[in-house]
Amino acid sequence: MKILLASADTEELRWAAERQWTDGVFTTPSLMARGAAAEEGLGQLADASRITGGPVYAAVHSVHADEMYQEARELARATEQTVVVLPLIEDAVPCMRRLTAEGVQVAANFVHSSAQALLAAKAGAIAVIVPFTEHESFGQSGFTVLQEIRSVLDSARLECDLVAWGLRSSSDVSGCAAAGVDAIVLGPEALRTFLVHPLTDRGVDGFLGELARIPRQRSH
Repeated sequence: MKILLASADTEELRWAAERQWTDGVFTTPSLMARGAAAEEGLGQLADASRITGGPVYAAVHSVHADEMYQEARELARATEQTVVVLPLIEDAVPCMRRLTAEGVQVAANFVHSSAQALLAAKAGAIAVIVPFTEHESFGQSGFTVLQEIRSVLDSARLECDLVAWGLRSSSDVSGCAAAGVDAIVLGPEALRTFLVHPLTDRGVDGFLGELARIPRQRSH
């Protein structure tokens, strides 16, 4: 299962890449807004691809067909590994088809059902992105939704990745893996949090305690 780092910050990307903790990048308009001008934003995408060596998922900020298309074309110029992320709304579907025909990779965001995933994949999306934790407020299991989407995509033999975001605990990681998720979106803070475990701290403390009890050899 791949990890997409939710960041457009160069230092954060380098930090994760040095530890082999990222297989790509996921950016949103709010993350990109931390940069300066639009051209610098495109430079950030190129840097992100170079640092991680993986795809850069870049979300558009518009929900209008013509604007989505123009913005997607602009984002695609940043790097050959750009995957333009479009919201799964009706106006975006013709845009997906047009961009796919022009060789631009697209992903569908805010996918909440297997039916939506099927339609997005048939429209040309190479990935569907599921904010699975939002389903709890509707009395649904996010993991069940992920499993259903995985089953439908596989049975239809559609080459479309299943991406999950909104993970809140390490158990969510194992749940996503069991559901057949291809990639998860995590921020730098989540990576740091998932690294920590009280039993690890306890084990290190015990190890250091054992070392402290070893008699030191006197130097002659």
